[in-house]
Amino acid sequence: MISRIQGTLLSHTLDRIEVLTASGLAYEVLVPLSVLETLPRPGDEIALHTAMVVREDAWLLFGFASAAERKLFHRLTATTGVGPALAMNLISTLTGDRLVRAIREGDLVALTRVPRVGKKLAERLVLELRDKLDGGGDAPAGKAAPGSGPGADAIRALVALGYASADAERAVRATLEDAPKGESTADLIRRSLAAVAK
Repeated sequence: MISRIQGTLLSHTLDRIEVLTASGLAYEVLVPLSVLETLPRPGDEIALHTAMVVREDAWLLFGFASAAERKLFHRLTATTGVGPALAMNLISTLTGDRLVRAIREGDLVALTRVPRVGKKLAERLVLELRDKLDGGGDAPAGKAAPGSGPGADAIRALVALGYASADAERAVRATLEDAPKGESTADLIRRSLAAVAK
């Protein structure tokens, strides 16, 4: 079980990063938007809490900004009908604390805004997890950032403007790839709007 990874950020794409550890091994780590939106520059140090998922065809490593966010991922994947990809989608779209709040309050409208989450699945999440969740845990781990931030705000803004959640997340992820350090939320939203309109 790999529970934490620390090393040098080598590269990143829309949903994963590559980290070179001190031992010389490089790991590919799938990350939610909360991690992607505040990555350091390649060559800088990064530390993440991780969860490993073993499937017949692959061993996948998922990275999170905090131990609480990782715990939320485990709770989600223990729910009927929720696999790792959908759990990551939930955490990326709503952020940890907002997701926990939506489940505790039975906010089906917020939950069904997440791509691939229909009313029945949203109801199941509330039924199975309402009394089992602690806080979403947006405390940082190493250089990873909190679960809320400009990227999550940009997704919500695009959804509020009528774009599908999946399209909004895809556009924001792509925009964050070349985002200048310290870019404001407003600028990120403007550039994401241009990306989603293409």
